[in-house]
Amino acid sequence: MAKVIDGKAIAAQLREEIKQQTEQLKQQGVTPGLAVVLVGEDPASRVYVSMKEKACEAAGIFSDEHKLPAETTEAQLLALIDELNNDKRIDGILVQLPLPDHIDESKVLEAISPKKDVDGFHPYNVGRLVTGNPLFQPCTPYGVMKMLEAIDCDLTGKEVVVVGRSNIVGKPVALMCLAKHATVTVCHSRTKDLAEVVRKADVVIAAVGRPEMVKGDWLKPGAVVIDVGVNRVGEKKLVGDVDYEGACEVASAITPVPGGVGPMTITMLLYNTLESAKRRV
Repeated sequence: MAKVIDGKAIAAQLREEIKQQTEQLKQQGVTPGLAVVLVGEDPASRVYVSMKEKACEAAGIFSDEHKLPAETTEAQLLALIDELNNDKRIDGILVQLPLPDHIDESKVLEAISPKKDVDGFHPYNVGRLVTGNPLFQPCTPYGVMKMLEAIDCDLTGKEVVVVGRSNIVGKPVALMCLAKHATVTVCHSRTKDLAEVVRKADVVIAAVGRPEMVKGDWLKPGAVVIDVGVNRVGEKKLVGDVDYEGACEVASAITPVPGGVGPMTITMLLYNTLESAKRRV
């Protein structure tokens, strides 16, 4: 049976370290500050924003929330971002996605100062990640890397297969694995014979957004499986992109859903905000 990689426990330990370092910064007269901007009433986004607020409070980070109505114009949103870029109390700016249809997402993300882009989505930060000299790394893939570190999974020379090529997870996590000297294959909906490709992997990172798509018999015996997917099946059940029961029989270690990668995302957001505040010092 596979060892369960406990994201809650890893995140809790990291948050404790973040809290202690935040305390030390406060003694030097600097309180890390995170601004979160939410436009509209998307229920999932509201839940996520309130989780971020609680996490900031627990870590001692100043949380500056801006909840704007859905009819907020693009110009109004850009004006707020400009204000936050110039606010000395703010080390990180996060605009909660998705945005309403009348607002150009890429224009908004590019308006955030790269020095405060704790989500790591600004083209400047993406470019630095590509060239192997990152300033901010996107939170979910960064969390994946911290989990691999926590279980002493050295990627040097390993075959890593990433299933999914999104800008938020698939592409950045592939780059991060390359930086750790792995041989990386990125798969997607048009990959031929996906099961065969996955079977070569020492480490599988599934981030495709399709419930239980990766089956246990797709895995090489002893593979490490990181399941980034969160899919709602029926009323209450949450499942990942990997068939957990089947994978547990074959893998050496696996992340559960929920309780795996999920808790790491907000933790790495706090981590990035703290790092930004340290640069301010």
